[in-house]
Amino acid sequence: MKALFVAWQDLKTRRWAPVGRLTHEDGVYSFVYTRGATEIPNFRPFGVMADLHKAYKSEALFPIFANRVLAKNRPEYQIYLKWLGLSESGYDALDELARTGGLRATDSLELFPCPEPTSGKNYEVYFFCRGLRHLHAENQERARQLKSGERLYLMQDLQNTHDSMALLMRTSEPITLVGYAPRYYSAEFTQLIKVTSAEQVEVTVEQVNNDAPIQYRVLCKLVSPWPTNFSPCTTREFESLA
Repeated sequence: MKALFVAWQDLKTRRWAPVGRLTHEDGVYSFVYTRGATEIPNFRPFGVMADLHKAYKSEALFPIFANRVLAKNRPEYQIYLKWLGLSESGYDALDELARTGGLRATDSLELFPCPEPTSGKNYEVYFFCRGLRHLHAENQERARQLKSGERLYLMQDLQNTHDSMALLMRTSEPITLVGYAPRYYSAEFTQLIKVTSAEQVEVTVEQVNNDAPIQYRVLCKLVSPWPTNFSPCTTREFESLA
């Protein structure tokens, strides 16, 4: 079974919270709301899925998520898969949404997977650098010059007025900022550093797509030993309401 959590941002408070869980198993898509939907101010259900306590099922991907998947008949489809680091034969819609987050300029909704231990007992996630468009031109140029395999380093942005857990990413010497880690991973990445060590939490550049829109410019990979008794996505706001 493949699963993604759905995060939503309250634009008034700037707070993010998981509000739903989307799964795909045996050809059936399922969606349930999580307790975060009842705890974040101003949240409203998605269209016809109005009952927060109901489990919704469909053989087709629900429209609110299907609209975030690129159609295979689009002329840019092959290059789009290349930007995401996915092969056409080995992925489905949830794999695509896990890489892109399903981001759209018209709303504040994002999808993300809950990591599970790899066969080597590691924590491993892929993500694109965020916030690069808001950095200076010299930072954007340095991001264009990044190489596959180059290591990046996480830095806390403690005075960030929108997200106190925000994590910047920088290069080695000479130090240059090249973006942010996704908001929904910030607290988890910080916890990994605290319970393992900063050196064991490695962020590397997976690929750089200089011909892509800036939100798909730098694909990164974070790998860390999976800590003992570490259980991501288990706090109260991740609990299903159905």
